[in-house]
Amino acid sequence: MKLLSVTSTSFNNIKQLVVKAWNGRSNTLTAEEVSPYGVDSNPIKKTIGVYARTEADGDEVFLGYINKNRLAESGETRFFSTDDNGTLKNYIWLKKTGNIEIGGSSDNMVRYSKLEQAFNQLKSDFNNLVIAYNTHIHPVPNAVPLAPGPVVTTPTVSSGSPSTANILPAKINEIKTS
Repeated sequence: MKLLSVTSTSFNNIKQLVVKAWNGRSNTLTAEEVSPYGVDSNPIKKTIGVYARTEADGDEVFLGYINKNRLAESGETRFFSTDDNGTLKNYIWLKKTGNIEIGGSSDNMVRYSKLEQAFNQLKSDFNNLVIAYNTHIHPVPNAVPLAPGPVVTTPTVSSGSPSTANILPAKINEIKTS
């Protein structure tokens, strides 16, 4: 087994990741990568890979890579992406608290259907208030105080407008929760 610095990656004709790594001087080694099922990743240049020969003659593989920036605690799993310089771009972090961070920890995701239900109730209540306001009347006293005569009523002079707010643009269909 050897630790080697990745120089490039490519795909072979059956879509396996083929890693080329520097083995000192002007020598490079090439081998297919093996990874856990369901994990599709591609290392950047200068990542240190674990290279090993298999029991089958002539077969070599990259078993994995040395992660110098581990953040996950015991029991946690973290998936992340970087740019070609190794700068973190995004992550999904399954925390041992039962929380999942997607791209950060400063804002909350919401259950859209519950938010939509509360929003629609608030919108309905507001629109009912606008209707009640628009249809209420004001008593107008007689021009002469204490003079007999009927009280005149007039509708409200200014009217409110029902809400046209729409929460649908906030919905993210690509991320679901239970």
